[in-house]
Order: sequence, then C-alpha cells, then structure tokens
Amino acid sequence: MDLFDYMRNNTLKKEAPLASRLRPITLDEVVGQDHIIGKDKLLYRAIKADKLSSIIFYGPPGTGKTTLARVIANTTSSVFMQINATASGKKDMEAVIEEAKNNLGMYGKKTILFIDEIHRFNKGQQDYLLPFVEDGTVVLIGATTENPYFEVNSALISRSIIFELKPLDREDIKTLLRRAVADKERGLGAYKAKLHDDAMEFLADVANGDARAALNAIELGVLTTERSDDGFIHITLETASECIQKRALKYDKDGDNHYDTISAFIKSMRGSDPDAAVYYLARMLYAGEEPAFIARRIMICASEDVGNADPNAINVAVSAALAVERLGMPEARIVLAQAAIYVASAPKSNSAICAIDDAMNTVANERTTTIPPYLMDAHYKSASNLGHGIGYKYAHDYENHYVKQQYLPDELKDRVFYVPSDNGYEQQIQACFKRIKEGIKE
Repeated sequence: MDLFDYMRNNTLKKEAPLASRLRPITLDEVVGQDHIIGKDKLLYRAIKADKLSSIIFYGPPGTGKTTLARVIANTTSSVFMQINATASGKKDMEAVIEEAKNNLGMYGKKTILFIDEIHRFNKGQQDYLLPFVEDGTVVLIGATTENPYFEVNSALISRSIIFELKPLDREDIKTLLRRAVADKERGLGAYKAKLHDDAMEFLADVANGDARAALNAIELGVLTTERSDDGFIHITLETASECIQKRALKYDKDGDNHYDTISAFIKSMRGSDPDAAVYYLARMLYAGEEPAFIARRIMICASEDVGNADPNAINVAVSAALAVERLGMPEARIVLAQAAIYVASAPKSNSAICAIDDAMNTVANERTTTIPPYLMDAHYKSASNLGHGIGYKYAHDYENHYVKQQYLPDELKDRVFYVPSDNGYEQQIQACFKRIKEGIKE
C-alpha cells in the first residue's frame, strides 16, 4: 500500500456512510440474526473456531450479509479477498484464484473469497469457481438478495451451506439507532444529537427491517438539522418522517418478493379474504408493479378458483383488465380493487380446472379413442356414405331440449370429468342436470 492508498483508505473511513462506518468488527457486535449466529448456532461456532466451509448468505438488503462477511474477515487467520459480481469478470476471478493458489502453496494459508451479489455471475462464471471450491483452493462466501436455489448453480449450492438472513425486527433497529447516536468514534456521537422516542419508534417501523435504511435516515437527519438553543440536535418525529419520505417496500419485480406478494394476493382471493387481497394489491401497486400483470392474475383466479360458482366473475375480471388498459394509473387502482374484491367475495369452485386437467391427462396418457360416427360432421362430400352423422339426435327436438345420448367415445362412455360443486351457481347446474335427466325417458 502506497501513501496515496493509505490516505484514500483513511478518507473513506471518515467519509463513508454511517451504515458502513458502523459495521460490526467482532461477532459479538452483530445485532439480530440470532437464528443463525446465536451462541449455540453452527455459524457462530464455525466463525469463532475459524473452521468455515463454503456458505451462501441469502436475504433482503440491509439484513447484514456483507456485515457478516466483514466480521469473518476480521476474525479469520485465512487470507480474505472480496469481489463484487456486478463489477467483476472472469479475469478478476482468475487473478484471485492465482493468488489463492500461491497463498496455499507458499504459505499454507487458505483463502476466503467473498462474492457480493453472486447471483449476478452467469452460469459460466459460476462454473469457473467450481473446481477451486471443490478442492479447497478457496472457501466461498456468497451473498445474494435472490433465492440461491433459483439463481446460483446447483453444483455450487450442493457444496455450500445456505444461511437465510431475516429482516431485522424493530428492537434490533432501535438498538442500532441508539448505537449510531451514541458512538463518538464511528457514529454520530460527536454531533450531540438526541433521538426522540417517537422518532425512533417511527424509524424502526418504517425501515421494514432494513438497517441501512434506518441508519441513512438518522444520518441525514443529524447532518441537516440545526442545533437547538440547548446545544443539541433534536431528531423529532417530524424530522424523521422527512428523512424517509416513503416506506421502502421489499419488492423486486424480478425477485422473490414479486412472486411472494402475487402468491399471497392470489391465495387471499382464493381464500375469500377481500381485506387481505386489497392489502396485497396495495403493496404491489405501491411498489410499482404493472397493473396489467395484476389484472391477468385476477382473470386467472376468476376462472381457476371461482369458475361456474359465479360465472360473472370472469366477466368482471376481463372488463377490469380492459378498463385498466384504457385508464392507466392512478384510476386503475380502483378498477383492480373492485375486481379483486369481487373475485375474493364470490363463491368458489375449482371444478372447471379439475375437469380440464383430468381431460388433458386422459388425452395425454390414454390411447386415442374414436369419436362416435353419429357425432361426426355430416356436411362434407361422401360423409353419409361413411355413416357420419347418421343416428344423431338433435337435442332441441326433445322435451326440455335434452335427449339421452352417448357423446363420449365408447372407451370413455362412463368417464366423468366435470363434477359441479355445491357452491353458488353450480348448485343450479346440478339441479338442472337432475331435472332434465330425471324427466326424460330413454
């Protein structure tokens, strides 16, 4: 390290954001994540004993993935190296691996390689690491906000232990806020700031488990608030609310939260809970989800989960989709809410999807059957010579517009695909079937 590097590092330490300056140095300084780093947990013991195997930290932003990696860097006797997948390529990895080989061969030291945003590496880049993780040249620590089972190669997954980090709870955030205000060396203690209790409660709540968001807010508040007559900088509720203008929802349109939230939305409609459906709808809209995507999911639910128990549900859903297309936001929110509430409140039946799935399975797995000749088209030339259409009974010529007739192929003549439920309009379908069939003689 030359003089310029030394000066730059010192400047970064002083000028770095509060969240970076306050990163724990030792394991005992870490706040939260007791389910994986409690004193009786595997990860805690492995870090303390400096006996780490390859691991992947998975969790939303601000939960401590990089923090844990830095703690490991401060406690291990191994060489610690770090790269970020968003800015690194194969050449960077080749340089790291070459240095790791030298460390092992010349000094007998293992190398711990921390890769932040590991899901950003493509398959080829991840495959390059495999043999070196396999033979112990490097001990891999990966960090990702995406589900590693979807975004990280299965071969790397099989060689690693997955640790899922959870959003910090409100008490954890409050602990960090108190530490930030009090710490004179790495925090804001030198500013003589006072964080009011209601402001702390607000920030702990609105941060949604993201420590970085809370610390950024308190730093902004302290640095931009004038000192009061008593000599202190007072962070009031009003100041705190100005520092976080809008709750930062954990919602990535291409990530887990996208799928988790839409799943909760659909299951709430299926479960006949309009309140929950509207809540998850609001979360998606607030986070900027495409209204057209939401409208498509409502249409699917209207057929899959309501079906003929309320045939009007699909009409409402389709009309809503068209209205959303024509109106756009913010008015589209009302249309989507109306449709979601209607579908959630409607009687439920999945008889339609059961019927088509059963029929599709039959077509796919059973031998092709022959359509009864009397159901075949009788209009084309020579059809009558083949017996097509002969003997067909026209339903409207009979009482109640019904006549008993075999429509399924002979091989499937007793097969039942559609079984109406006892809910909503399907009760009337059942009654209609019973009435017309019992009222007609063969």
